Formats: sequence, C-alpha cells, structure tokens
Amino acid sequence: MTSTMYTQSVPVFKQMLSAMKAVLATAETHATTHAIDPAAYLQARLFPDMFPLLKQVQIAADFARGVSARLAGVAVPANDGQEQTFADLTALLDDSLRFLDSLQPAQFDAAEEREIVLRPGTPKERKFSGRAYLAHYGLPQFFFHATTAYAILRHNGIQIGKKDYMGAY
Repeated sequence: MTSTMYTQSVPVFKQMLSAMKAVLATAETHATTHAIDPAAYLQARLFPDMFPLLKQVQIAADFARGVSARLAGVAVPANDGQEQTFADLTALLDDSLRFLDSLQPAQFDAAEEREIVLRPGTPKERKFSGRAYLAHYGLPQFFFHATTAYAILRHNGIQIGKKDYMGAY
C-alpha cells in the first residue's frame, strides 16, 4: 500500500507544478503575441510589498521539492534562485518535477511521525511531526505561492481560469 504521506504530497505537487508550467507558457505566448516585454509579467506583483511572479514560482517550486524531500528523509535539492526568464522558470519546474519523479512511495513510509526541524539551532527553530508539517505548513505555503502566481497573471490579463490553475487530475 502506498503511504498516504506520499499520495498527499508528491502527486499534488506534480499536478500543480505541471499546471503552473502550462500557465507560464500561456503567459509567455501572450507576451510574445502582444509585443509585451516578458519582464512586465515576471516582475508583476499584486501589491508593492509582495513578491513578483518570478519569486512566487521559485518559492512554490522550492516548497514542492523541500517538503517532499524532508518527508522522504532525503537531502533537499538546492536552487540558487537565479531564474530571470520564462525559460528559466520552465527549467526550474522541469527540474522540480524530475526530482519529485525520483522519489519512491516507500521513502514516505514513516513520514507521518518523522521529526521535521526547520531553521535548526536558531531562535526561529520549529519542530513538526511529518503529518503536521505537511498539513499545517508545507501544503499551505505551497498553495499560497502557487495561487499568488496564478492571480498575478490573471490580474494582468492572461486568459486563464480554474481549469488552468488545477491542471490535469
């Protein structure tokens, strides 16, 4: 039987990152078709104190990889955050999807009770059980950034809807 921690994380992240890739491709095509500088979308924000689209996508990908790695008990893949273009973001999402594909359900067998420690040894250190980490921290963080990336593009006139946000399921 496949671990519920696996089924509640990896397939969800894969679905949403794949959908994000398609949404970014739609935005890039829109920019090209309408002679809009792609940076206008990549640097767009919903509000001045929020991260731009580019950073929202980077963070969503980071959470998908990081949450899955911690639950599987493997090293979190590093990313230097140097993406600047739609092509760079697509490559980041492709790398993230490859990493998720490399994880096996058996690696998540003890994940419910696995201790997850964030910011170890600092005043902001936080400890979770794997179950609490996924349900109360990892998934909400991921969906916040995935939704914000979608909302930035929708707000800027990209013709996308709920089906695009959700992707294939």
